[in-house]
Amino acid sequence: MNDNIDLILKYFPNLKEEQIEKFKKLFPIYESWNEQINVISRKDLDSFNERHLLHSLGIAKVIDFVPQTKILDIGTGGGFPGIPLAIFFPEVHFTLVDSIGKKIKVVNEVAKALDLDNVVGIHERAEKIKEKYDFVVSRAVTAMPQFLPWVNGKFLKENKNSLKNGILYLKGGDLAEEMKPVKQPIKYYELQRYFEEDFFETKKVVYLKMNN
Repeated sequence: MNDNIDLILKYFPNLKEEQIEKFKKLFPIYESWNEQINVISRKDLDSFNERHLLHSLGIAKVIDFVPQTKILDIGTGGGFPGIPLAIFFPEVHFTLVDSIGKKIKVVNEVAKALDLDNVVGIHERAEKIKEKYDFVVSRAVTAMPQFLPWVNGKFLKENKNSLKNGILYLKGGDLAEEMKPVKQPIKYYELQRYFEEDFFETKKVVYLKMNN
């Protein structure tokens, strides 16, 4: 059963009971929504805890966001990595954006079902978002050179976390060619350092510090 979250507890043993209950509820909620609106592929739904929850929480292995940090999740789809991160960081504010309205409908319904008052879902193109944030997170929505113009001007100047404000991007494979045009300094966090499952063998959190 995918509501058995032993895999999450294996790597995050200090979750509070309330967080555990919310993580347990996620799979049945997404399974139900997936029957109405296809937000997750069947293959990925069968490996939900690994490919969606744990993968999203790879960012939590890289940084422990301080309370009141503001995060923008671009191209969130059905709510990844934003929803799992919002459960993990209940005192951090998450704005989840996608250009496909039915996906944002699912995001807002999931947040409502779990009483996640730190999540707002917005149906909009990323470029149209005017607010500023500490970090932008995303999960492989496009190649980084195409992604950067979407986030231009969206970062707060003051840094309050262990990493300076910037992009935390979940991506897999060999990224050398893709990143060649990128001028910002890049740091790669290999997720296989944190998670032993085969799925994470080439998965990374890519961090770019952004100056505005």
